[in-house]
Amino acid sequence: MKIKRILVSQPKPANDKSPFYDLAKKNNLTVDFRPFIHVEGITVKEFRKQKVNILEHTAVIFTSRTAVDHFFRIAKEMKISIPESMKYFCITESIAFYLQKYIVYRKRKIFYGRGKFDDLIDVLMKHKEEKFLVPLSDSHKQEIPRKLKKFKLDFTKAIFYRTVSSDLSDLADVNYDILVFYSPSGIKSLLHNFPDFKQNDTKIASFGTNTAKAVKEAGLRLDIQAPAPKTPSMTMAIESYIKKLEK
Repeated sequence: MKIKRILVSQPKPANDKSPFYDLAKKNNLTVDFRPFIHVEGITVKEFRKQKVNILEHTAVIFTSRTAVDHFFRIAKEMKISIPESMKYFCITESIAFYLQKYIVYRKRKIFYGRGKFDDLIDVLMKHKEEKFLVPLSDSHKQEIPRKLKKFKLDFTKAIFYRTVSSDLSDLADVNYDILVFYSPSGIKSLLHNFPDFKQNDTKIASFGTNTAKAVKEAGLRLDIQAPAPKTPSMTMAIESYIKKLEK
């Protein structure tokens, strides 16, 4: 079987520097991008059911720009004025800078890590006296609250937004040789949109252990898995697979 068409279950890259474009050019492939999931903010009514008082907290931990957007959206809709004394802890510097969309950056106490939650923990431990609020998605990584508990930090986990399946009905009659997934939610969306999905000759590629697990639990065949020692990226794993098929 020759690989000709690949569907990546993510938004189309903002520029042409994606390694998928290099893969397509090098191997004469068609690569399409389509997000299988999207984010929706929860309503104020849903937020209130969690019985979380934003102003009882002295600091907020942000793990994504989406979390920033929905934290300030809920605050605005609930007519809550966030005090200037609120501290913000962000997993990356870019998320910290993104706060400028909502606050006067130079007037606030903002801290950030280097991209990994473990890095941020080091920063948080220097502020153990704070009462942290952690805005999350309904499908968040469990390691975040687990690590905060491990280091005995005073925190409240709250759901501000949810991940939902996108409408993929227009893809019903379109065939791809490889479907590429980066999250368990993507697999869930595939089966939500196509409950009678038959894999047959379609190859499934997954990135990360949780996604691979979701593929197998769905009763699907996992053909390409990344990262691996020799193929740390998804494009490298796909190219390696294509070369094996051509032998």
